[in-house]
Amino acid sequence: MKNILIRSGISPLDTFDAAYMIDKNSIGGNVGNLIYAYSVYRTLMKEDTKIDPDYYSTDPNRADEINEKYDAYVIPLADAFRPDFIPLLRRYTKLIKKLKIPVFVIGVGLRAPFEPKLNEGFPFDKDVKAFVSAVLEKSNMIGLRGEITSQYLTRLGFREGVDHTVIGCPSMYTFGPDLKIRETNITKDSMICVNSSMRSPENILKFISRGMEEYQNYYFIPQWLKEMTLVYTGSPSIPGNAENYPAKMSHPAYMNNRVRFFLNAPTWIDFMKQADLSFGARLHGNVTATIAGTPSIIIPKDARMRELAEYHNLTRVWWNEITDETKLEDLIESADFKAPEKVQAKNFENFIRFLDKNKIPHIYQDGMNPTKITLEERLSEVELKPPITPVSGISMEEMVARWEKYYPLAAEKEARRKKRQAKKHKREIAQKNKRIKYLEGTMNRKSVRLALKTANMFRTK
Repeated sequence: MKNILIRSGISPLDTFDAAYMIDKNSIGGNVGNLIYAYSVYRTLMKEDTKIDPDYYSTDPNRADEINEKYDAYVIPLADAFRPDFIPLLRRYTKLIKKLKIPVFVIGVGLRAPFEPKLNEGFPFDKDVKAFVSAVLEKSNMIGLRGEITSQYLTRLGFREGVDHTVIGCPSMYTFGPDLKIRETNITKDSMICVNSSMRSPENILKFISRGMEEYQNYYFIPQWLKEMTLVYTGSPSIPGNAENYPAKMSHPAYMNNRVRFFLNAPTWIDFMKQADLSFGARLHGNVTATIAGTPSIIIPKDARMRELAEYHNLTRVWWNEITDETKLEDLIESADFKAPEKVQAKNFENFIRFLDKNKIPHIYQDGMNPTKITLEERLSEVELKPPITPVSGISMEEMVARWEKYYPLAAEKEARRKKRQAKKHKREIAQKNKRIKYLEGTMNRKSVRLALKTANMFRTK
């Protein structure tokens, strides 16, 4: 039996309810994380392999325990090279340096503007170098999301094709080398799945809103943890400019029960199979549609989305091509929905070469069409949680049940936060007092020396 530890907030075999997942942040802030993690579980879970989630623990003090219990540590990452992830990246670096087992990073990427200025560098360059160097001490090669990240690491001194290689996003390989996008006749009555991000430029937000008005048989698929709370409890609204975004319960998407928040990858994929089209500004919202065989149009707005859209040849329109005159209907007419199929086999083979280079066991070792999918066999015995629907679409009894589950957990979490904050404040005061005492001592010593020096000046023989 091979035991693998994997970075994820939830295993595909876990059946946590929504309140628990919100409390523990099992989705890592964005439910899109469940899609690429699911793919890695499915690919690596052989009959003689046990895979445990680390539940996003980054504690370097767990190194001895991990060394004793596991044969390898697999770390699927998204755009981890970004400012707000650096504290976690540093913790991973400390942890990895203490590990004695192989460590494999699958799919990491850089967050940068649509046209990144790589030559200017980033404030986190040293932290990225330290992390990548630590990983390369434990594995042969790192897998990257796209060419922009590859150029970035090359600029930092790491060798393309030796230290790192582009593999895209593992989520695209969920079902292996074969990718078939369905032929669909998209009409105004078609079921459309919509995804969006409040961080998108205004022209994109307006376009997505127009699309929801044009195709009213839509379902909005949010991805943020804050949106999970909004769907589950009805509040609070998502802060920010929400004029062209479903950010509060009074939005028609919520009031008309047209929002679905998924708690696991399989039910999300199955739901996307029912749709005739997916479109929007979310990467995994559209990747999920693509691997489900549903036509999709993605609107990349930054380097992280751009490099993946280019590598996987996702059907796309660049954010700066969207104008106030752009209609979804026109994009549908001109779109090549089959585009991702054209590069899937080649990209998948490259992904498998990466796994083999690192000697990572996987279900495709004996052929590209395995007869046994261990994860699917185990999932057949699990009753997965359905997606969450807005409180506007449930009974009063269910609404109250949700509140009675969620709010005690939220209160406990807030109490823990305040306790941690109080301890931190106490430590800071102690450190300040220690520093003040030290400075006072220093000043006293200086005063004594100055007094002695002055006395010596006036001393008479």
